[in-house]
Amino acid sequence: MPKLHGGRMPRRLTPAILAVGLLLSAVAQASAGSYDLSVEKVRVERGGTTRTVIGYNGRSPGETLHFREGEDVTIRVTNRLDVPTSIHWHGMIVPTGMDGVPGLSYPGIAPGETFTYRFPVVQSGTYWFHSHSAQQEQDGAYGSIVIAPAGRDPFRYDRDYVVLLSDAHEQSGSEILSNLKRMPDYYNRQQRTLGDFFRDVSEKGLGATLADRKAWGEMRMMPTDITDVQGYRFLINGEDAGQNWTGLFAPGERIRLRFINASAMSYFDVRIPSLKMTVVQADGNDVQPVTVDEFRIAVAETYDVIVRPEAARAYTLFAAAMDRSGYARGTLAPHAGMSAAIPALGSPPLLTMADMGGMPGMEGMGHGAMAGMDHATTPGMAPASPAPDAGGAMAGMDHSKMPGMAPASPAPDAGG
Repeated sequence: MPKLHGGRMPRRLTPAILAVGLLLSAVAQASAGSYDLSVEKVRVERGGTTRTVIGYNGRSPGETLHFREGEDVTIRVTNRLDVPTSIHWHGMIVPTGMDGVPGLSYPGIAPGETFTYRFPVVQSGTYWFHSHSAQQEQDGAYGSIVIAPAGRDPFRYDRDYVVLLSDAHEQSGSEILSNLKRMPDYYNRQQRTLGDFFRDVSEKGLGATLADRKAWGEMRMMPTDITDVQGYRFLINGEDAGQNWTGLFAPGERIRLRFINASAMSYFDVRIPSLKMTVVQADGNDVQPVTVDEFRIAVAETYDVIVRPEAARAYTLFAAAMDRSGYARGTLAPHAGMSAAIPALGSPPLLTMADMGGMPGMEGMGHGAMAGMDHATTPGMAPASPAPDAGGAMAGMDHSKMPGMAPASPAPDAGG
């Protein structure tokens, strides 16, 4: 059964509710910005099976941490694992010693120890946190952060939901990394076949087909090298498509959806059939609103959108993996138990020589030489995200299998 969520409702407060809220706020000030997190192994059920992952306070993903711009926060993190751990506050501006990157900003948190993070909150918006130790992020150690602005929010909305996208694999992050080191295409389940060769010969001719195969071979790549790892189960707020995370609304309400890509490997193309999405924030920064039908969200990015469903019906929240190996699915609905049709996933996209710079023999080519490349024209791939993205020019490209480049690790922090 889907879990139902009512969402945070910052508007339409009656005087009585407002008075109670002010009283509770005054009582909570003594502990405002104070959290205790226990990093531990937890059991989760997905797809009818139960497995052990890493989480916080008995759950994975961890609870949403709510801060307010201008406050000082204290977060006590206790490591109940038998290996070191850490927490990195992704996208947040914090003092160096509080950044949570072992070996760089601090030693990490040893088993049985408690580390206290203290830092001022100097920004607002949607962010997330995750382990920066080994492959723990891939194994479930992540959660969301919502920071309220010090002043008035520039955007009006009635309900507020976090939509945390992630990928979960039947193998541990350390197993995935080990397999990728032995064979970069270990998880590529879309290998080209003899049938593909004959089809290309019939369409392009034998000479052109052989030349194309030779070019890809010289780069030790293939057109299906869209992502490093397939076989993921894709999640929304820790729930798979069958569990169907559900957020409730009343027709006509404005709903703020805070999309966070907390996956280790996966890019998603996000849409809500029959609903326009107005992008109002990117990576925690307010942007000039732009209305889209679909957007692509890369690893570690966040996008806030506002939607306004007018009809008393269910709407499918659909996030297709960029390689079309699967999807995350949730529902917006006015009542419990409702669902809507799930869109077709579509055919897997293929890279072309144009995506690779238009010529073979690219060994040793620097990333800068690919500046301005637009992968949005690749068949099956959605248009580039409407918001600023310093890495967006190379979205959809997997460089890990080019000679001289190590496979991308599924761990700590693919987005930096």
